[in-house]
Amino acid sequence: MGQKLKIIGWVSAGIVAGALTTVSLQTMARGALAPLPLEELQQLAAVFGMIKSNYVEPVDDKKLITDAIAGMVAGLDPHSVYLDKKALKDFNEGTTGKFVGVGIEISQEDGVIKVVSPIEDSPAFRAGLKPNDLIVKIDNTPVKGMTLTEGVKRMRGEPNTKVLLSIFRKDESRTFSVTIVREEIKTQSVKARLIEPGYGWIRISQFQERTVADFARKMQDIYKQEPHIKGLVLDLRNDPGGYLDAAVAISAAFLPENVTVVSANGQLQDSKFTYKASPRYYLRRGGVDPLKQLQNQTHGALKTVKLVVLVNEGSASASEIVAGAMQDYKRAKLMGSQTFGKGSVQTAVCLELAYRMDNCPTAALKLTTSRYYTPSGRSIQAKGIVPDVMIDETAEGNPFAALRTREADLEKHLLSGPDENVKDAEREKEREVARQKIEEEMKKPLSDRKIPEFGSDKDFQLIQALKQLKGESIMVSKTQMERPEVKKEN
Repeated sequence: MGQKLKIIGWVSAGIVAGALTTVSLQTMARGALAPLPLEELQQLAAVFGMIKSNYVEPVDDKKLITDAIAGMVAGLDPHSVYLDKKALKDFNEGTTGKFVGVGIEISQEDGVIKVVSPIEDSPAFRAGLKPNDLIVKIDNTPVKGMTLTEGVKRMRGEPNTKVLLSIFRKDESRTFSVTIVREEIKTQSVKARLIEPGYGWIRISQFQERTVADFARKMQDIYKQEPHIKGLVLDLRNDPGGYLDAAVAISAAFLPENVTVVSANGQLQDSKFTYKASPRYYLRRGGVDPLKQLQNQTHGALKTVKLVVLVNEGSASASEIVAGAMQDYKRAKLMGSQTFGKGSVQTAVCLELAYRMDNCPTAALKLTTSRYYTPSGRSIQAKGIVPDVMIDETAEGNPFAALRTREADLEKHLLSGPDENVKDAEREKEREVARQKIEEEMKKPLSDRKIPEFGSDKDFQLIQALKQLKGESIMVSKTQMERPEVKKEN
């Protein structure tokens, strides 16, 4: 698609897009194992022996076994995965929101790495880096042509080690160098601000371990600025999911006490569960409930404040749990586009059973163990949540939505039921049109581009959400229609 497609990535993750996972760290059942299929295992052993004796060069035993495990798990569905030591480290960083680095959000345009924003109180923030600074060199290595992933890798490292960045600051027309000492960074998955007096916007970009505490703190700040909030926009667009507990907690902030938020069903008893809007369901490790102080401060205002939830094709998994609960109880008006459709729960377990996931020393398994259901019993697997009101990304329409991958596009995706449909043959045609549009869009000056920046005063969907809260007329999509479930062909 060319070099001009803007890519945003966190230095925290070291990858462009977050993993589309809902992680339930409930204990995986470790009872009696199923009977072993001896004939098939003999075939596996025979293949192992043939490779060891006949392959063109020697192959390490551990690699063969590890690759066999990885292949076995990958053949199940798109979200089950074997995590080796490196993948496990990335997984834990992505879900906890912690990593070691300099603390900047970066983008890449035309082969140049640009600072989108330094993370508050990070080494980069304290070193004076600013949005739109261009990183010219990393440890004297030119950045021009370097991939975003490679740039992230070079800036990450061990705590208390140094990295030298050469920076070009456009508005001052100067280049300078700065030495930054790496340290553990805690990313913030929650942003919030007053849109205008009486109306607030709170965005959750991913459900991490710290999301609930960050949410409570941000909402406290909003209510300090404006004690009499008339309406809120909860923005879950492009939120790929994350911790199930965090999704239940955010739902509980807005829903009546103890109502069902989500249920799940799988083969084992541990994979059949119901989570309710109560601290005992989202504080399973104990500790202080971050929402308690917030509720005391707001006198329960979040339970009744007028609410709009924004979603799109990138809203997946945990964000779909929140959206589905809000819709089923008619607690909020859902606006935007039909969501991703990931209605499955993954259980992560350390393969050294004596260890928990957060200190697993070697390898782990992330396995799909349940399908989840909204409070009314809907499975959204491979379909998604349909908003109450379809709203396009721009006043001119939804030009780039077709580029977003959905659950139904993934190979080996789970079905939600027994029926079979024909795969959407028009999808690739729509994507090609969208690719051409985005190429043309990226050629324009930044001020003229139609790609919305979430939370800005030019965010078309946010503007419509604000109008909805005020009871004003909104611009409903004339082209979007509910997608039927797209299932695998036989």
